[in-house]
Amino acid sequence: MNDNATEPATPQPADSPAPSVPPTSRFPAAARWTLVFVIVMIALIVAIWPRGDAPSPTTGAPPSASGARPFDAPVDEARVAQARADAKLADCPVTGLPENPDSVLAGIVEPCLGTGAPYDLGAATAGRPLVVNVWAQWCGPCKTELPYFEEFAARAGDRVTVLALHAKEGGTNPFFPLTLLTEIGVRLPSVLDPDGRVAAAITAPRVFPSTVFLRPDGTIAKVYPGVFDSPQEIADAVEEYLGVTV
Repeated sequence: MNDNATEPATPQPADSPAPSVPPTSRFPAAARWTLVFVIVMIALIVAIWPRGDAPSPTTGAPPSASGARPFDAPVDEARVAQARADAKLADCPVTGLPENPDSVLAGIVEPCLGTGAPYDLGAATAGRPLVVNVWAQWCGPCKTELPYFEEFAARAGDRVTVLALHAKEGGTNPFFPLTLLTEIGVRLPSVLDPDGRVAAAITAPRVFPSTVFLRPDGTIAKVYPGVFDSPQEIADAVEEYLGVTV
């Protein structure tokens, strides 16, 4: 036996590739989820954002936490008289023509805003095409639209009667509607509708502004719950619904 003998060499395995390490993201997982959330929220905002610049009509009356609305507050007669003097509204129109007893406005009497005097709508507007613009002093789109009706009324002359009707909401106290008309420089003849009788008779919806077109016999030709963007749009509607070219 040879004590100097050596053990046979054990074969070594071939070099195996080092395990791959996934690249490390520059953004932690939490940051990536935050980014996804922000993108989704932006997409939702874009989807619901209103298109166009045209004002939309409003409905009802502005809410009040206490239940009492500013335009219902009492105002003394001296301030109301001064507001009337400042507003310088045109007189409520009187055609002097025979009234149709079947007119939807027959027998309805409400205050003329410019004077406070009782105004018989059926008798005063008889025999002529009538355009009634229903507005409210707290309605933003109404402030934009009212000057267009005043300009149209000047164009129409005696061919069409144009009357502004302040809605029941805010229509019990003349001071605030008068102040608003003074503020925007509109002198269109106006009527208050404190009990809503006129709106009910002409089937005006609780959408402000709304416009109702009535034939010379006092019957309703069209109820339009929306906003007109120019005097010409009003003229086009008058031609379409009442057959009068202005």
